[in-house]
Amino acid sequence: MQFSPTNGDFTFVSSAEAEELSGTISTPDIKLNMGSDGGKDPYATTFLRQRGYGWLLEVEEDDSDDNKPLLEELDIDLTDIYYKLRCVLMPMPSLGYNRQVVRDNPDFWGPLAVVLFFSMISIYGQFRVVSWIITIWIFGSLTIFLLARVLGGEVSYGQVLGVIGYSLLPLIVIAPLLLFIGAAVSFVFQLFGVFWAAYSAASLLVGDEFKTKKPLLIYPIFLLYIYFLSLYTGV
Repeated sequence: MQFSPTNGDFTFVSSAEAEELSGTISTPDIKLNMGSDGGKDPYATTFLRQRGYGWLLEVEEDDSDDNKPLLEELDIDLTDIYYKLRCVLMPMPSLGYNRQVVRDNPDFWGPLAVVLFFSMISIYGQFRVVSWIITIWIFGSLTIFLLARVLGGEVSYGQVLGVIGYSLLPLIVIAPLLLFIGAAVSFVFQLFGVFWAAYSAASLLVGDEFKTKKPLLIYPIFLLYIYFLSLYTGV
């Protein structure tokens, strides 16, 4: 008697019959393709995705931000900085410069470069003035900002910091001249440089909203640049 039990799709045969069985099993040609080809997923890709492992096939794309130039990464616009420097050096409205861009579009690197350059030309024999100049720039601008807000001005601290920093440029222009002229003429040039810097800054920060209170803001700006010049001359 031959016993051939069955279990689902499988049929159990005796060892005698197994010797007579022969054949081959054909399998589909499966190629592993990690990407899509012609809009159709290959078998391996479909298999992984159906079972929730599709994330294994994802390829991380390169971030274009990593390839930005250094100046763009630091948000440094040299053309914008150069234009602002010209607006400060030539503050007369008749020259046609849009000077309000110095106030309305503040940046940090341009004023910092001007302040550092002014500090560099002030370090002969008094290296410690470098930290003082940067400190006075930061806290002096904060004082002007707080005073402007109290008087009703609509300015931000970043705008004041940028305008005060850029407006140091006239003092940088006259600084080399002070080395070659006498004491009497030097005083005139110093006074001219302070007025130049103070006018450039005040004309941007002191708007019509101050009305009759303009001297209350112009005066501390003028004193601030006098102090900057005193750090340079050592007075």
